[in-house]
Amino acid sequence: MNDWLHTLASWLEAGQPAVLVTAVRADGSTPREAGATMLVGRASTSDTIGGGHLEWLATAAAREMLVAGGVPRLMRFALGASLGQCCGGVVWLMLERVEPPEAAHWRTRAAAVAAGQTLQRRLVSGDEGSYWSLSAERPGKGHATSFWSDGGHWQFEQQVTASRFPLLLFGAGHVGEAIARAMAPLGAQVSWVDGREDVFPADLPAGVFPVASDIPAAEVRAAPPGSYFLVLTHSHSLDFELCEAILARQDFAYFGLIGSATKRASFEHRLIARGLDPLRLADLTCPIGIAGIRSKHPAAIAASVAAQLLQVKEARDAVAQAARPVAITPFLLSGARP
Repeated sequence: MNDWLHTLASWLEAGQPAVLVTAVRADGSTPREAGATMLVGRASTSDTIGGGHLEWLATAAAREMLVAGGVPRLMRFALGASLGQCCGGVVWLMLERVEPPEAAHWRTRAAAVAAGQTLQRRLVSGDEGSYWSLSAERPGKGHATSFWSDGGHWQFEQQVTASRFPLLLFGAGHVGEAIARAMAPLGAQVSWVDGREDVFPADLPAGVFPVASDIPAAEVRAAPPGSYFLVLTHSHSLDFELCEAILARQDFAYFGLIGSATKRASFEHRLIARGLDPLRLADLTCPIGIAGIRSKHPAAIAASVAAQLLQVKEARDAVAQAARPVAITPFLLSGARP
């Protein structure tokens, strides 16, 4: 989710060097995708490139770099029996040391990405470090990463953007809190809306923003295109008001309403009576969550809903990616090892 940007800035500000470990290419079945990034410090790590023996070896190599220094290093791993992993794919990792004097630059970059800018990276074999730049333009074509090698020389390019997706969560009850806590580490930027200002807990995770509003439907109208909506308030009348406001839009990614099939049928009847096109009812998910989870425990509901939202998001991402032109670059496997 690119939260490593803020972590890196904090480590550097504390005087701790770090090694940036990035998956620059991933072929076949691999535990993480190209662009996945982790940080390795002398005593701790942050984020992951997939775990297992692959991550253990990468961490060990990064800590050697923290001791000995050196230029960026490219490593290739076949995820087979010799590595103790059976994914079957191949991963190329880039290791690059980052020093504490660069802290101010990284704090600026982290803030810029959070504000919507794109951080661009370019690294060529033989360079002493990556060239980083900021752009106001969001990437519109191609992939977030590009890696090319002719067997001797290589080039890596990466675009880092704020990857949190907007989720508007209405209702600050037990289920609402469980969903907010479940979705924050999964890349959602949660606007958690309720009219009762004193019901929000103090220890909210990063990515969750409480919104005390007497007019929650106004939050629906102000939400950006592509938003995900979840309605689970304490009031059926408020739920219905929010349903009308959400279905008045044509541009949301997902709309879920907590409740039974009976509640759905009641709402459908009222919505059609108020002029809603019956075809629009297909845009409403109620009950919410993936099939097969019967527990009503808030944490179980949150797990089920989180899985459903991820299914929707990944399907939308796959469609968007398929619509983009693909840049074809030559790549020779022979001699690709550093």
